[in-house]
Amino acid sequence: MTKHILNGIKAYFGTFKIISQLGLWRYFWIPILISIVVAIIIFTSAFGLSDNIGGFLSQWWIWDWGRQTVILISEIFGGLLIIVFGFILYKHIVMALSAPFMSPVSEKIEAHLLGNTIKTHRDTTFGEQLWRGIRINLRNLIMEILLTLPILLIGLIPIIGLVSTLLIFLVQAYYAGFGNMDYTLERHFKYAESVNFVRNNKGIAIGNGIVFMFFLFIPVIGVILVLPLSVTAATIKTVDILKAEKEIG
Repeated sequence: MTKHILNGIKAYFGTFKIISQLGLWRYFWIPILISIVVAIIIFTSAFGLSDNIGGFLSQWWIWDWGRQTVILISEIFGGLLIIVFGFILYKHIVMALSAPFMSPVSEKIEAHLLGNTIKTHRDTTFGEQLWRGIRINLRNLIMEILLTLPILLIGLIPIIGLVSTLLIFLVQAYYAGFGNMDYTLERHFKYAESVNFVRNNKGIAIGNGIVFMFFLFIPVIGVILVLPLSVTAATIKTVDILKAEKEIG
């Protein structure tokens, strides 16, 4: 697993070169705009909601003793909740809406890596790519929330909370990598087959998603570069695996 995670991370090296060599930057403008708009909407809303959630949680504590401590913990938990779910929503909304633009980019990279331009996959339309992106990311959104909620609750326990932070980050990384890999997989596999493929290569997905998540912590530049670099890196590794399994090439 560790080796595969590192391979997913290493795939980012050389992504700038491939994007520039193939002249792909022009294809990223709309996804970058989508990324910026969604980030502004979600993360500006997050600051206003954290106090409200903290107040809602603290009102369940009906006793006077320890009330200030409960209010403080509730506000911290509310802020953490907003940040975590803000990242979750951002990822899946952006990746779903960007699918029709990222899939052709992934296809060009795949053709370059294979050294040919012959189509050996299913043709899909703009609408089909968008629907596939929405379906995959809606599924991943539900799964990620179901996994994240209990981890957040466990995180309220002292000491164990440190472990829960790492687990939440890895869960987010996995589903970010999943979405990036599916831009390639949609040309070769049906929905259920893609889910199984990523599950069998979860280390690569996590490695790709780790860098994706770190990019989001970089103000402005991170939101701009996260999709071009992460999709390129995911395509490189996904094509490598498909070649090794003799699914393509």
